[in-house]
Amino acid sequence: MIRLVIVDDHALVREGLSLILGGEPDIDVVGQLPDGPALLDFLDRTQDPIDVVLLDLYLPGTDGTRVLSMLRGRFPELRTRVLILTAVGRVADIQRALAAGADGFVLKDATGAEVAAAVRGAHGGVTTLSATAAEVLWPRGRSGTGPGRPAAPAGPPGTPDTGAGSAARGAGSLTRREREILDLLGRGMANQDIARTLDLAERTVKTHVSNVLAKLQVSSRTQAALLARDLPRILDLP
Repeated sequence: MIRLVIVDDHALVREGLSLILGGEPDIDVVGQLPDGPALLDFLDRTQDPIDVVLLDLYLPGTDGTRVLSMLRGRFPELRTRVLILTAVGRVADIQRALAAGADGFVLKDATGAEVAAAVRGAHGGVTTLSATAAEVLWPRGRSGTGPGRPAAPAGPPGTPDTGAGSAARGAGSLTRREREILDLLGRGMANQDIARTLDLAERTVKTHVSNVLAKLQVSSRTQAALLARDLPRILDLP
C-alpha cells in the first residue's frame, strides 16, 4: 500500500484528490495538509514512513519548491518521493522543481487515473512528467539549437541548465554504454533493473549514471530521463 500525503492550500482540491486517489486499491491517503509548515510538522510527528507527497507548487507563504528544499535538507534520510502538482506549468517552474529534487511534475488538468499512475510511478522510482508538462517543457516542433532555434529557457540563477544547449554539448561525449544507460533511464528504470537488463553489476551502473549526469550537466536522474526522451531532437537526429 502506497502511503500518500496531499499538500494543497485549497480544501476542495485536497478533498477531491483524496476522494479520487483514496479510492484506488493500492493508495492510502494518510494526510491532507494546507501548507509547507504543516507538512514539515506532520513529518516530524509521524512514526510511519510516507511513500509519496503530492505537493502543490504555489502554496501561500513558502512555495512548493522551497518546501521541497526544506524537506530534503531537514530529513536527508527520508526516502519519500515528491510529486509537484500545479494548475499552471511554466518552463522555469518545472526546471526549478526538478533541480530542487522533485520526482515528477503533474499539472492539474491531468485525469484522476493519470495522477494515480504518477503516484505509482514515483513510488516505484519512475520519472513522472505529465503529458501537458512535457509539452510546456519541450513544445512539439522545436528541434535542437542553432540559427532560428531557441534553446529551452534557463531556470533562475544557480539552477542546473536542463535545456537543449547543455544537453547537446554533453550528449555527444557519451560512450555507447552511457547512451544505453541514458535510454533506460528515460524508460524509468531503476539501477537494479538497468543492471539486470544490461547484465552489469549494480555498482557499475551507478558509476555510469554518475558519468551521464556529469556529462549532461544535470543534477538528477529525473532531469537525465527527461533529456533521454528528447535526445533525437537535442542532437538534431532524424
